[in-house]
Amino acid sequence: MKRRTMTRMRVRGRDRQGGFTLVEMLIVITIIGMIMALVGPRVLNYLTDSRVKTAKIQIQSFASALDLFYLDAGRYPTSAEGLGALVRPVSGAAAWNGPYLKGGSVPNDPWGNAYVYRQPGEHAAYDVRSYGADGQEGGTGTAADIMSSQN
Repeated sequence: MKRRTMTRMRVRGRDRQGGFTLVEMLIVITIIGMIMALVGPRVLNYLTDSRVKTAKIQIQSFASALDLFYLDAGRYPTSAEGLGALVRPVSGAAAWNGPYLKGGSVPNDPWGNAYVYRQPGEHAAYDVRSYGADGQEGGTGTAADIMSSQN
């Protein structure tokens, strides 16, 4: 008799260990949610910082390409020609020796907006600017403008 009872207990024990209870699942989901609540904002801050750094690097790349354009053409592209003059020939630049940017097109800023190019610039011979996360002039924090004169 003892053997039958022991066998039944073993079978029942195996059945109980076959899965998780709803309470156990809710506890695990709660713990994962708490971890994400602590880690999530830090990850988003890194993402925001990386977009700002990417915009600064792209603006520096434009500055180098604009300087090469200047060496070849003897002038910077006009505001009307824009940054497109770095990837395709423009009239009035007989010594154009481009494209000056890889890829054959002018990339958008990390937020998907076009960079703004002005010649003459407010602070230098030209200004290249990203309006930041909000896509509008001015702003603070992640919405602050990123300009070539700041680099």
